[in-house]
Amino acid sequence: MASGIFAVLDDIATLSDDAAAMIKVAAKKTAGLLGDDLAVNAEKATGFRANRELPVIWAITRGSFVNKLIILPIAFLLSAYLPGLIVPILLLGGAYLSYEGAEKVFEWFAGREKRPIAAEQTADRQEIMRREKTKIKAAVRTDFILSIEIVVISLETVLEQTLTIQVLVVSLIALLATVGVYGLVALLVRMDDAGLYLLGRGAAAQGAGRRLLRWTGNALVAALPWVIRLLGVVGTVAMLLVGGGMYVHNIEWVHHVLDGLPALLAELLVGLLLGAVLVAAMHGYKAFRLDGDGAGKSAH
Repeated sequence: MASGIFAVLDDIATLSDDAAAMIKVAAKKTAGLLGDDLAVNAEKATGFRANRELPVIWAITRGSFVNKLIILPIAFLLSAYLPGLIVPILLLGGAYLSYEGAEKVFEWFAGREKRPIAAEQTADRQEIMRREKTKIKAAVRTDFILSIEIVVISLETVLEQTLTIQVLVVSLIALLATVGVYGLVALLVRMDDAGLYLLGRGAAAQGAGRRLLRWTGNALVAALPWVIRLLGVVGTVAMLLVGGGMYVHNIEWVHHVLDGLPALLAELLVGLLLGAVLVAAMHGYKAFRLDGDGAGKSAH
């Protein structure tokens, strides 16, 4: 009886050691993508009124958890029964991210007016909530695509392991991605509150401590708008890199053609070119629809 219990405990210890080792490997492989995930989602989680930032981030975080709950079982089933569908799904996700990134670049160069955001002043509370919901949905959609990539990369590192190890490793990486990314996003968007808090403490302090608190507080408040702008640029580049990377790493001839270029440059180039084609196609389709609607109205 006792020997049986010790054998079970020994198996659990071995399983824990194997899982810990594979988690380290998966974490290293997804580290770059997690950085992209942070940049993309931090940019999408900004632009709200101060008292709505944390509720909005929590709403996006809940959506991210739901995304993982949907993706994880599907990923395990596909890996076991339909592994050939994984790459096409990744390519569709890459096309979406490339389109999103290229659309942002187009808006920068075309000087188009920015889309209305929830932080803009308006007396209509329903309009504020509508804008929030629009941004939250967009953020959750993007999180879904990035979550697929994170889950698949993690799964690739443990394909030769038992199902138990696969479930433990991939599920933990997915959980850490959501908690870690959105925890950091929450800290970033509350930089100004931290600065104001330090300014308040500095007002009651004396001597060198007063100067340090006031300087740090002013620096945090002044840095927030620049951090948000930087995150907007980094998030756009990250979408293009991740989107292009899905094609560079999963289509052999694309990888072969760009083999002489640095990896980041190749991924950015593919993401930008693919996104530009999709943006042009979408704008052409919209123009065609508008012309068709105009012609229909004229006929009537």
